[in-house]
Formats: sequence, structure tokens, C-alpha cells
Amino acid sequence: MNKKITECSHTCFMCQHILPEWWEVINVKRDIIKVKKGQKFIEEGSKREGVFFIQDGFVKVHKHWGEREMIVRFAKKGEIVGHRGISAENMHSPISATAMQDSVLCFVELDFFKTLLKANISLSYELMMFYADELQWSEQKMGSFIHLSVKERFVINLNYLIKHFGLDESNTLQIELSKTEMAAYIGTTYETMYRVIAEMENADILTFSGKQIEIISLTKLQAQALS
Repeated sequence: MNKKITECSHTCFMCQHILPEWWEVINVKRDIIKVKKGQKFIEEGSKREGVFFIQDGFVKVHKHWGEREMIVRFAKKGEIVGHRGISAENMHSPISATAMQDSVLCFVELDFFKTLLKANISLSYELMMFYADELQWSEQKMGSFIHLSVKERFVINLNYLIKHFGLDESNTLQIELSKTEMAAYIGTTYETMYRVIAEMENADILTFSGKQIEIISLTKLQAQALS
């Protein structure tokens, strides 16, 4: 499954924030891992080995929440996955990660990544800011489970996904998600998610066909978040 590849665009989170003289070292140290759609490449509870950077594709980061799956975040090309396993005390991964489409991942071992952090102040700073932003969003998301309705959570999270992944020329979200995956992301059941989506389709706000979400009226969607 692993294959050394010397060519790199140096556009991922890691390469963007290190000194260029480290690129050649990374080419030697890294492994390229090709994963198929639906393939899990990090297992919750497994021994942490290193971090991944998405060179191509789209993945979900998830964990068990009782007997259900909770999707923690989605990650796209260039982004880091596995950073939640960086800990001085806990040697096991707190999350799982699964490819949502055929993907190409860059893997570096944890000790080497820590060396990069010590030698590259910019990388350390940007990772700290990334952690801060992710923690803030996670806290808002967890708070919404208590204080907001499923519809409100859906609207807020959909707006976040639009901001993060964007819409194409037909106003379709540029990632494919099933209703089950969306339910796992906002912390509800498929049945409740189905009813909320049907309500918003009837209001001519969006259409949810298969795994594609087309926004009919961005103005109406944003107004739902403010109501």
C-alpha cells in the first residue's frame, strides 16, 4: 500500500509552513499511501504512529459516541489528519479516519514531525492556531447539541461546510455527503435528518439528491441561521 514518491507539490499544511531546505528531507522521510473509498487508515484506540496530509481526495474523522458514530470533521486536500494523536501521555489515537473517496495521503512518523515542529517556528505557530480554531469550533458544535434544535444545527453546520469547501458553478456543495453522514456530523438520527431536509426542500432552500446538496437560495439558508 505504501509507495515512495519523490515528486511533491509542497502545497500541504506541513510543506507550506516549513523552511524550503526541509523539503528534500521530507521527500526521503515520507510515505505515500493510496486508500480506496471507504477504507479506514486510522483506527480509534490504535497506537499512534504519525500524521497524514491529504495530497488528493477527501476523508472523514470520526469516533464512537455511545453505540453511534460521530463525525468530528471532514478534511480536504492539503489538510492534516491524525494530529489529535499527538500527546505526551496517551499513546493511542482518540479518533478514526476513513477515506470518503479514493485518496492519496502523505504520511510522516510522529518523531520526525516533532522534529519539524522544533526546527520550524512557523509550522509550530500555524499548528497551534489550527488547534485553537478547531477547539473553538468543536466547543461551539458541542454546545449546539444542548441549546439548538436539529434544524438549527443543520443550518449552522451546512453554512460552515459551504464556507470551508465552497460551492460549484451550480451552487452544489463541493463535497458529497449522504443523509446518514450529515446526521452523524450534527449529532442526530437519520430519520430526524430526513425530516429536516424535507422541510427545507419544501421551503425552496435546498435540494438533497443522493449525496449532492444544491443550495437553491443562499439568502434563505443564511436567514435560517439568524432566525
